[in-house]
Amino acid sequence: MIREPVTPKLNAAELRTELSTELSTAERDAAIARIDARLDRATQAEAFALRLPFLHRVHPFTKLVMVIPVLVALCFVHNHAIPAAIIGITLLLVLVGSRMRWRQRLLLLVLAPLLVAILAVTLGVWIRPELVANSPELLRIGDWRFYAGALAEGAATGLRLVALVAVSFLGGSTTSGGDLIRAMVQHLHLPYRLGYAGLAAFRFVPRFRTELATIRQAQRARGIGFGRGPIGWVRSQLATLVPLLAASLRHADRVALAMDVRGFGFAPTRTERVRLRATWLDAVVALGYLAACAAALVLLG
Repeated sequence: MIREPVTPKLNAAELRTELSTELSTAERDAAIARIDARLDRATQAEAFALRLPFLHRVHPFTKLVMVIPVLVALCFVHNHAIPAAIIGITLLLVLVGSRMRWRQRLLLLVLAPLLVAILAVTLGVWIRPELVANSPELLRIGDWRFYAGALAEGAATGLRLVALVAVSFLGGSTTSGGDLIRAMVQHLHLPYRLGYAGLAAFRFVPRFRTELATIRQAQRARGIGFGRGPIGWVRSQLATLVPLLAASLRHADRVALAMDVRGFGFAPTRTERVRLRATWLDAVVALGYLAACAAALVLLG
């Protein structure tokens, strides 16, 4: 029998109350490590308590209000300057307002232009040469020619795609999945039975990772080998499939039983232990970002 691992739990409301005093660096780092271990972003309450960068403290719906107009506007833009400007504005906001390691920041700065360059070439190859034959020729292989016009069209499309990804990354990289569901329940009046069922399913992901690690440790402790190479990898995956499925079904039954015992779904509405709130910071961040993107659209359009 595989023993279920005990994972530390970090409740946002309790954390916000307990961390009302000044934390030492070691205590703050330990709390952030527990947040990272659960494969989710910090909640708004945890961001306020731990004094994380400002994007983590912004309401989830505020981030939606920020990114949706920009995403829609990018769908109707077909030049190089506007998407490039929006990429720069968005990456600057992410780098300044989110908690990232320096290695991650460097990777983000290198990956964005590299992805644009790759998309410019790969998308430009698919453009029919006769449509851009009046532009300078850059490359010739036999009868096939690659023109500067095709590269420019590929770059325009690549910039738009990278801009769409960057704007989406702005909200996704700093928003907790639990906070988004709570906001939908509290403000959009999503039935809490559906919302918290989705939240429970979302919490299964780190649980599965822990279960998988436990199963593999148990197999190694028993001296079970699967060989090397692709065949060994496939055999190891198949060997963990049945135990992982059994563990997931067992965990789902326990969660359902715990919800029934606590009377979940008995009343048409329920109280919320954690209330999401918007502050003056939301207005400053949203208006500043939208104003910067609007200026780029007007000045560079």
